[in-house]
Amino acid sequence: MLTNVTRRRLAAEAMNQRVMIVEDEFLIALDVAETIESMGLEVAGFANARKHALALAAHADIALVDVNLSDGRTGPEIGRELAQQYGVTVIFMTGNPDDVKDGVAGSLGVLTKPVMPDVVEKTIDYAIANRLGAMAIVPRELKVFSQNH
Repeated sequence: MLTNVTRRRLAAEAMNQRVMIVEDEFLIALDVAETIESMGLEVAGFANARKHALALAAHADIALVDVNLSDGRTGPEIGRELAQQYGVTVIFMTGNPDDVKDGVAGSLGVLTKPVMPDVVEKTIDYAIANRLGAMAIVPRELKVFSQNH
C-alpha cells in the first residue's frame, strides 16, 4: 500500500522524466515529441545518429530509439550504450522489430511502427513506472524483452 507521501513523491519524479527521441525521420520525431510534451514531460532532445544520441545521453531518462538511423543500423548499439553506460530506459520504435527480437542488453522492449500517440503515452507511462519501481500495465503493443540480456 503506497502512502500519500510516497504517491506524491512518485508523481513528482514521474513528471521530471526527460525523453530523448532517436529517429532519423524528422516528421515522426516531431509527432512523438508532440505526444511526449502533451503528457507534460520534457523532450531531452532529438538525435538521428549515434554521435548525437550519445551527446544527449546524460540529459535523458528514457529514449525512444529507431533501429535504422542516418548512420546505418546503429539503433541496437545506441540502445545498449544508453542503457548500460548512462542508465537510460530504452524502448525501440521500428518498422523492423525482428532486428531486435532477441532483445538488446539493458533495453525494455520494442514497438512496431507505425505507433499511434496513445500507444506512445501508455509505453512512456510504463517506462516511467519501471524506472521508479512502481507497478504498471504493460501496453499490449509493447514486446517486453526478458531481463536476462
